[in-house]
Amino acid sequence: MSVPALHRPALSVVPDRPELRTVERIVDADVYKSVFRRHAAGVVVITADAGHGPAGFTATSLVSVSLLPPLVSFAIATSASSWPTVSTAESLVINFLSADQHPIAGRFATSGIDRFAEPTRWSRLATGEPVLDEAPSFLHAQVEHRFAVGDHCLVVARLATHTERREHEPLLYHDGTYAKAHHVQ
Repeated sequence: MSVPALHRPALSVVPDRPELRTVERIVDADVYKSVFRRHAAGVVVITADAGHGPAGFTATSLVSVSLLPPLVSFAIATSASSWPTVSTAESLVINFLSADQHPIAGRFATSGIDRFAEPTRWSRLATGEPVLDEAPSFLHAQVEHRFAVGDHCLVVARLATHTERREHEPLLYHDGTYAKAHHVQ
């Protein structure tokens, strides 16, 4: 697919070297998915309970937003089974996963199952939010904002407490599969 003439950049001379040739494409759904499959992201499970039982989902969209005040954000599809809970919950838990916990990530990414049934081990914080017992660390947060963005909602939450149970290597998601970090230096 070519770029319409009105949006083409000015001509430039590119050396005839294959490694410098580029292909410019309009960002449609397929290109969008392809680009972000190549972008590694940390994996967390976000859990909440708005009074109708626990809900949770796997997320790769967690972003640190602000140090003062301590804010994070994540995106959730408004069609997701956890959305009704997240849309009304006042607080939530961000469960970080270690590199060997891809079965937990897969479980919370699966639709149509009870994600909190066996073999999931979970409990509640003193404040009532569900937390994964095997998460090596987690953040307890208060929901501050929800913004409709496309077919998702961007949730901004203020961090209240952090609990670290053990040091861990993070679980990543890259190219359609779970992975672990490989340090370059």
